[in-house]
Amino acid sequence: MAGAGILTVVMLMIMTSFCSYKVSADPDMLQDVCVADLASGISINGFVCKKNASAVDFFFAGLAKPGVINNKFGSIVTPANVMQIPGLNTLGVSMARIDYAPGGLNPPHTHPRATEMIFVLEGELDVGFITTADVLISKHIMQGDNFVFPRGLVHFQKNNGKVPAAVIAGFNSQLPGTQVIATTLFGATPPVPDNVLTIAFQIDTKEVEDIKSSFAPKK
Repeated sequence: MAGAGILTVVMLMIMTSFCSYKVSADPDMLQDVCVADLASGISINGFVCKKNASAVDFFFAGLAKPGVINNKFGSIVTPANVMQIPGLNTLGVSMARIDYAPGGLNPPHTHPRATEMIFVLEGELDVGFITTADVLISKHIMQGDNFVFPRGLVHFQKNNGKVPAAVIAGFNSQLPGTQVIATTLFGATPPVPDNVLTIAFQIDTKEVEDIKSSFAPKK
């Protein structure tokens, strides 16, 4: 498995590097490196460059081990984007690891700034995305398989198996962004008005309030 894991990372790095030069969702770089100064108070499209770069700015070991799953969805995303690897600033690529408990779901969500490609490390998943014509494109995928979710489209992954599953994901953006549909609509601050949600989902106000309560921050 160790060899397979290394091969997976290498393959995805090659894939995302190719994407960064051909179809990157981010602006092109204008210098060799621009390590993000995450502490800077200056707000720009991206991040201000640090004066000095070192190897630590381009290194991250967080994808080597499974993430700890402790939420109601039964899945956890470990990102490896510019916030964890400042050296990714202006390079137009990032990665993530997603772990799923048996029965776990990575709920319907979108990445507004990136296409996503996953590689199954272990287990099996039912995955899919919905086009703007409301067509579901779905497939059952297994260890060693790849699947692509086009930029901006709602998509999901579900582990219907009896054992854990995990994937490595590659993105053509240094910071893809994620909007989980249910959390966005029912857990927004300030809240989305009830009369918007009752009409949109054709449910009554009590049902809206019940759903909102399940997404409310725990006190």
